[in-house]
Amino acid sequence: MSVAFVFPGQGSQSIGMLGDIADENPLYGEIVSSTYKDASDGLGYDLWELVQNGSESELNQTRNTQPAILAASYALWQIWKSKQGTMPVVLAGHSLGEYTALVCAETMGFSDAISLVSLRGKYMQEAVAEGEGAMAAVLGLEDDVIIKLCEQTSADNEGIVAAVNFNAPGQVVIAGNTETVAQAIIAANAAGAKKIIKLPVSVPSHCALMEGAAEKLAKKLISIDLDRPVIPVINNVHVTIENEVDAIRDALVKQLSHPVRWVEIINKMLAEGTDQIIECGPGKVLTGLNRRINRNIPTHPVFDAATMDKALEELS
Repeated sequence: MSVAFVFPGQGSQSIGMLGDIADENPLYGEIVSSTYKDASDGLGYDLWELVQNGSESELNQTRNTQPAILAASYALWQIWKSKQGTMPVVLAGHSLGEYTALVCAETMGFSDAISLVSLRGKYMQEAVAEGEGAMAAVLGLEDDVIIKLCEQTSADNEGIVAAVNFNAPGQVVIAGNTETVAQAIIAANAAGAKKIIKLPVSVPSHCALMEGAAEKLAKKLISIDLDRPVIPVINNVHVTIENEVDAIRDALVKQLSHPVRWVEIINKMLAEGTDQIIECGPGKVLTGLNRRINRNIPTHPVFDAATMDKALEELS
């Protein structure tokens, strides 16, 4: 059996996530509580209180979303290890999830990662004022059609819109200036898109509007100690496994303003022998995407005590 772990990014958060796990299994709850306490200590505010009792709008602010999801995913990873679950041969994360993968691969310390992704969110928010950027998922068009459509719309409107998340066949996310994205949506509908969903995000990730944030992140990353990963991690930008810390830093910086190539990441895993995938984190967004990429590959979402126990049993 060859197992891969994947970790979700923004969009998987929800108020109350992991909240029932303490009642369902006290040991699991202890690990979750300890993980969020460590995160809160580093952030200077009670992250668990925000996740459990805050408002959706507050949780959805990028600077809060990123540490909240990283802490949730890392807590679930620690539970898996404590139960001596089958260890993966490869890791990957969707956007923010790449940081979780690097923490689990022991490349980056958890405390460093929590502080870093909080700053990452802050830098992203500062790069584009709220309301001036947008993202939308386009369903039912070929990748090349969306790429060309975005290029033409950007030129015609002297703005920025680009294909930024290649999530599954027939599902691509676009991002850019609010007005330019709106024009691209009109063009995509005219091109025959089956459905277009505007995403509830506060920043337009992975497009050229994030270059300013990437420059700030690069300066911060220099001060973070990194080690060679003990488990291979496939990165978002190049769809490669990097072992040298300078290459890992470079990929994280580029990730902010370059597309997430999720279809290629999953296909690379499968081509190299992966036959089981665990989605480790809140929700099951990646499980849905992975099944669209290849419906024959077993994907197990792990986000509470019941799904954890089920996956542990099935992969034992």
